Amino acid sequence: MSAPAPVEETGHILRTPKVSYGGQAVLEGVMMRGRTFMAVAVRAPDKSIVVRSEALPKHLYGGVIQKIPLVRGMTMLWDALGLGMKALMFSADVQMAEHDNDGDESREAETSRGASLSKPLAWTTVAVALVFGIGVFFVTPLAVVGVAEHFLGGASTFWSNLAEGLIRLVLLVGYVALIGMMPDVKRVYAYHGAEHMTIHAWEHNDPLDPKHVAQYPPAHPRCGTAFLLEVVAISIVLFALLGTPDLWLRVLSRILLIPVIAGIAYELLRLGGKYPKSPFMKLIVAPGLLLQALTTRYPDESQMEVAIASMEELLKREGETPAQLTPTAA
Repeated sequence: MSAPAPVEETGHILRTPKVSYGGQAVLEGVMMRGRTFMAVAVRAPDKSIVVRSEALPKHLYGGVIQKIPLVRGMTMLWDALGLGMKALMFSADVQMAEHDNDGDESREAETSRGASLSKPLAWTTVAVALVFGIGVFFVTPLAVVGVAEHFLGGASTFWSNLAEGLIRLVLLVGYVALIGMMPDVKRVYAYHGAEHMTIHAWEHNDPLDPKHVAQYPPAHPRCGTAFLLEVVAISIVLFALLGTPDLWLRVLSRILLIPVIAGIAYELLRLGGKYPKSPFMKLIVAPGLLLQALTTRYPDESQMEVAIASMEELLKREGETPAQLTPTAA
């Protein structure tokens, strides 16, 4: 079977989609994920770039789970929680490391040791973050609606679920906007933009250097921010189908259906990548692009260099030629 033809867009040739690349901003750095490896590049306090890469779990990224619709959406959760936390811990360790005068070899050995944090600590952090996210963005909106229903003397399936979804959306937008006011988070958002711009350049066959990367916008249609927004929208529809049973049953359903919602949102992201010219898919990703105005910033050249270093390390570890790969942002 012949390969699909490249896609023309704004004078550039898009690479034929074969491998989905994702990424995430960390403290003074960028993590990139490929088919079998992940790479992290971090700007150290001495202004050098520290790079680390490792293989991905085969059972998640190369096994049967990737062939099962909806179920493979769990890899998105792993990206956000597992890989993201590991990359974040590595970047934090690089920032805290005290560099002596023994040269790069000593620094690299130190950061490698520091990045090997204990699994119990890492997973405890992930568990706390997961409980916090579920509590704030899933249980809290339902609790507010439950209180309102009590005082209003009844529950309407349509209005209760719509109100719950709108509260969830307000909490999400308010959260990313509020933390975006912090100076350190502003820099993380700039690295987020650098990650997207680097992938844009790679998708369009442009050289990976700051001059070419700078030509692209910091927003990307397949960003994880769009994933979160899709989760909110899907939850409104799915929870509406369940009606308004007792409050404790609704709380339980919100928690148990999170993997299902994540799976549906992930499949929509895949469709958006497969049919980027579709008017329907453009409509689906449009809100996510708007939300990225809050979660991305235009990076400076030094931040672009870090994102490029992460991508180049990943390409090297993947062992693929440029013509064989097409990454997508996250």
